[in-house]
Amino acid sequence: MIHDAQLIIKNIIAENMPDTAVENALRGHDFKKNIYVVAIGKAAWVMARAAQDFLGDRLTGGIVVTKYGHSMGSLPGIKIYEAGHPVSDENTIAATLECVKLAENLTKDDELLFLVSGGGSALFELPPDGITLDEVQSITNQLLTGGADIVEMNTIRKRLSSVKAGRFALLAAPAQVYAIILSDVLGDRPDTIASGPAAPDNSTADDAMKVVTKYNLTLTDLQKKYLLQETPKEITNVKTVVMGGVRFLCESTAKIAQSLGYAPFVLTTTMNCEAADAGRLLASVAADARAGRNSFKAPCAIIYGGETVVTLTGKGKGGRCQEIALAATKGIEGLEDTLIFALGSDGTDGPTDAAGGIVDGDTASKLRDVGIDVDKALADNDSYNALKAVGSLIVTGPTGTNVNDVVVILCR
Repeated sequence: MIHDAQLIIKNIIAENMPDTAVENALRGHDFKKNIYVVAIGKAAWVMARAAQDFLGDRLTGGIVVTKYGHSMGSLPGIKIYEAGHPVSDENTIAATLECVKLAENLTKDDELLFLVSGGGSALFELPPDGITLDEVQSITNQLLTGGADIVEMNTIRKRLSSVKAGRFALLAAPAQVYAIILSDVLGDRPDTIASGPAAPDNSTADDAMKVVTKYNLTLTDLQKKYLLQETPKEITNVKTVVMGGVRFLCESTAKIAQSLGYAPFVLTTTMNCEAADAGRLLASVAADARAGRNSFKAPCAIIYGGETVVTLTGKGKGGRCQEIALAATKGIEGLEDTLIFALGSDGTDGPTDAAGGIVDGDTASKLRDVGIDVDKALADNDSYNALKAVGSLIVTGPTGTNVNDVVVILCR
C-alpha cells in the first residue's frame, strides 16, 4: 500500500502543475499591447516559465518573486527574487519595490500579466508609511501562533500593505492587468488569494477588528489606524481568471486512486479545522471503514481536501499535514491494510523540508519503540521529528505548484 500511496502522490503533483493552467488562460486572452509579467508566490517561477514558453518574444520582460529554494534557474529577460515565507523579510521588501517600480512605469500601451499563487501574501509586501517590516512580522507571527486561518490572516495583512487589496493593480493603471490566479484558498476568492493585490477587497474594517479581538493582537495606535481604513472596493483595469485549486487536486487524486483499484470518495474540498482534530477524525473514519461500520467498503480511497490550522502550544517542528498524520496514528493502530497520508501540494509543509506525513497501522508501535509519546509530540507541535524518527515523512522537495492540501485514507 505504501507503493500505491507513493504513486498517487507522484501523479497528483504532476497533474496539478500550473503550466497547463497558465497556458489555457493565455489561450483565452488576446494581447494587443506590450506585455510585462510579474509572478508572485510559491509557484511563481513555474508560472512565469509557462508564460514565457507560450508568449515567446512577445513578452517584454518582468519579475518573479518566490520562496527560497523555489526558483529553478534563470528565465531570459526576467528578474528572479527569492524571499521569506511564511513571514516576509528584507528580500520581500526589495523584490516588491522592484515590482512597484515596474508597475508605476507602465503606460496605456502596456499590459501587465500578473501571475499569482499561494504564498504571495508573505512574498509580496510593502508596508505603508510609518509601518516597519518588524511590525508586519510581529503581527503575522501573532496570527500564525494563534491559529488564525488564511482568510483571517489576510484580512489583517491587506490593511497593513501598499500592494495588497487591489492596490498593486491601481499602481499599474492606466495599463490593463490580466491576472491568472492559481488558487490555494478555500472558495477560490481572488480577494483572499495572496491577499488580492489585483482584486477589490470584500472584507471591511469591522471584519479586521473582529480578528484583532478574536486573537487579542497587540497593536500600536498607527497599526489600528490603518486597520480602520477601508480598502479599495472597485478596480476597473483588471481581468481575472482563477485556475486550478483544491477541487482539481481532489478530482485528480480520485482518478489516480481508481486506476489503482480503489473506489474513490471525495468527502470534502473545504476541510478547515485544527490539524490534530482532523487527524483523529480521519482515523475514526478509517477504523469504521475497516470494521464495516460505515458505507465505505475496501478497497477504497477516502479523500479530503482543504487547509487545516495549527494552534501552537509547543516549540517543536512540524506542519499541518505532518500534524494530521501524527494525530491519526493512535486511531489506526493495529489496523491491517490501512494507510493515511496528508500532503501539502507545494512540497513544503510548515517551516520544514517535508511535504507531509504517511502513517499506517504499525506507526504507533514504531513510535513507542523509539521512545516517542504521540500525545506529548502533538502538545509540543513536534510532528516533524516524531515522523522522521520512524521514516514517516513525505519529502518531495518544492514542487512548483500550490493548490492546498489533500489527505487520503487508503483501505485495501
